[in-house]
Amino acid sequence: MKKPSSKIREEIAKLQDQLKAAETREAERIGRVALRAGLGELEIDETEMQAAFEEVAKRFRGGKGGSSGKERGGSAQTNPPGTTSRGAGEA
Repeated sequence: MKKPSSKIREEIAKLQDQLKAAETREAERIGRVALRAGLGELEIDETEMQAAFEEVAKRFRGGKGGSSGKERGGSAQTNPPGTTSRGAGEA
C-alpha cells in the first residue's frame, strides 16, 4: 500500500528534526573535546582548522590522511591538536 504524500512529508520532517538533534549532540561532543585539548585558546583560521579535522577524520577512518602508523604516534606528541608542522595557529 502506498503512503500519501502528506504522510511522507511528516516522516521527512521528523527525520530532519532527528538529524538536527544528532548533529547538535555531535557538535557539542566534539566542541567539548576540542576545548579540553586547548583548541579554544588558539587563534586558528576556521578553514585551516577544518582541514586539520578532515585529516584527523581520515586517520581514524583508516584512510591515507598523510601519516603512516609510525608517524601517527610521533606527530600527536610533537604537534598539539589543531596545529601543523608549520606552527600555524600558535599565538
